Amino acid sequence: MTTWSLRTAVPVVATTIFFFLSTMAIPAATAIVEHTFVVSQMNMMHLCKETLVTVVNGQLPGPTIEVTEGDSVAIHVVNKSPYNISIHWHGVKQRLNCWADGVPLVTQCPILPKQNFTYRFNVVGQEGTLWWHAHVPCLRATLHGAIVIRPRLGASSYPFPKPDSEVPVIIGDWWEMDLEEVDRKMKDNFFDYFPSASTINGKLGDLFNCSGVAEEGYVLDVEPGKTYLLRIINAALFSEYFLKIAGHRFTVVASDANYVSPYTTDIIVIAPGETVDALVVADAPPGKYYMVALPNQAPLPDTQTPEPATRGMVQYNNNNNRGAGNGATALRSRNHIEGGGGGDPSPTGDVPVAPVMPDQHDVVLSFYFHSNLTSLRHPRHPTPPVPIRVDEHLFITLGLGSVCRRGQYCNRTKENEAVLVATMNNVSFQLPTTPLLESHYYHIGVQDALLELPGKPPRAFDFTDQSLIPIGTKEKLLEPTSRATMVRWFRYGSVVEMVFQGTAILQGDSNPMHLHGHDMFVLAQGLGNFNAAKDMSRYNLVNPPLKNTVVVPNLGWVAIRFVANNPGVWFMHCHYEFHLSMGMAAVFVVEDGPTMETSLPPPPLDFPSCSHDNNLAPDEFYLQTPEIKVSRIDGV
Repeated sequence: MTTWSLRTAVPVVATTIFFFLSTMAIPAATAIVEHTFVVSQMNMMHLCKETLVTVVNGQLPGPTIEVTEGDSVAIHVVNKSPYNISIHWHGVKQRLNCWADGVPLVTQCPILPKQNFTYRFNVVGQEGTLWWHAHVPCLRATLHGAIVIRPRLGASSYPFPKPDSEVPVIIGDWWEMDLEEVDRKMKDNFFDYFPSASTINGKLGDLFNCSGVAEEGYVLDVEPGKTYLLRIINAALFSEYFLKIAGHRFTVVASDANYVSPYTTDIIVIAPGETVDALVVADAPPGKYYMVALPNQAPLPDTQTPEPATRGMVQYNNNNNRGAGNGATALRSRNHIEGGGGGDPSPTGDVPVAPVMPDQHDVVLSFYFHSNLTSLRHPRHPTPPVPIRVDEHLFITLGLGSVCRRGQYCNRTKENEAVLVATMNNVSFQLPTTPLLESHYYHIGVQDALLELPGKPPRAFDFTDQSLIPIGTKEKLLEPTSRATMVRWFRYGSVVEMVFQGTAILQGDSNPMHLHGHDMFVLAQGLGNFNAAKDMSRYNLVNPPLKNTVVVPNLGWVAIRFVANNPGVWFMHCHYEFHLSMGMAAVFVVEDGPTMETSLPPPPLDFPSCSHDNNLAPDEFYLQTPEIKVSRIDGV
């Protein structure tokens, strides 16, 4: 492994040329879409308890940003919360505009309380569903919303039948506790904090109740024979979800704002960070049908945690059931979903029909669902060809490990001697003290040494050996790891191939890996250990799906390829919040190309700057109140 520091030297480009460079580098927009996001706190009542939550414009979920491909977007963020805030525009490629990517201490300093900042970016060459969220640990549970990008030629140019209506469906979770406290406890290895409920579009649904009164659920009113485009987003912190609608089927047409070859299924499987666009035809007998979102989790010997399901309603809007609302539903136990909707044989009755859900531990369903995705080949929606030449190969293991709280050596069998971390190639990511994009752009040396992300793990072993999941002598040999600010540099235009390999060290979870600023060709995936000799022959080089978030299967692997053609500093991380907080992340730096059109322009004039007088530690940049600072726990 190589350690090195950012290059020192000097020239500071005058910011007066920013607008000239911006106009040269970024295509002209067809319109300007403008929003003001006021981030503040408000009390919300669920489960008989009033909870203080941080929201945008008093909404949960937050506002939907609707644009046409080619539009320019300006979001004025006014921070009236007690926390430092940044907003990430998840999946927006930010071509030549890394400054607007919204990752504290990677691309920017956060927006401090009582301060504001305007994010400006163009949405070019993308259509479909993306989303925005706070890139602050745990706060994205309540700070999130949809981004809908429509074709420039209108809905008639969709490569599928034009829907009668388009509906965002955001799956999330509800926390009855302070989210700052959740993040702090996770970093200190207290893992007894879990969401109290799952949500659909911010509503808990009738599997939950307050003193016997059912919680309000999301209701989608439909008309017989009409087609609905559901724009499904998983904004939850911890769980991949199964989604079903009783009596109906989905036709999947896009994922992560990339069209896919349509295929029909009765179940959607969606991990945190992913989006799925699916058509649903209201072709069932008029009545009420439950829409159920069920979290999945790895089976034993993995640790089992509370995973609450939720449900909303698809309700046919006709004379028989107009105005029935949610009042006719019968309460059930929180996690038990069964078919038949309470035994009413008639779908036109008042008791809704419920879908038969898969076993919560049937994680192979996720593998099959994601394996079915292939890119659509359509003359009006060309997909870039898969690059054949590969310049860099990386093999990245994903797992858990431990570092000593103080010093390099400790007794890991003793409580509080070591702290659990998440790793990539046995290194856990640690935030720098100066934003990496600023250091990179101005060639300013930073105090912290950077570690080059290793191209392979330090040792080979049976990565998916389930005997490594329980704590024991075998696992202890593989557990020691290190912390560092991990960076990997790529020349402009390099073709990078990565194999993400899940491991069984202390857990066998799947891992939704998100790359900022780029889409990835998903070449292949498999269960067990990657074997280059046989698995590379399975690569789909004809029509692999393009994704910004790829799901590494439970105890399995996925191979991706991308072109590093967007200069800047880009975060790559797991989208499970506990894995991100524990360090399953790295930074990819794409260097400038040879021309102005392939080089990163300077930052906006009003770009947030860090107050070096405050001398804040990295974690204090994430979550800070005026009275309390959250200190970093040092490892090795």
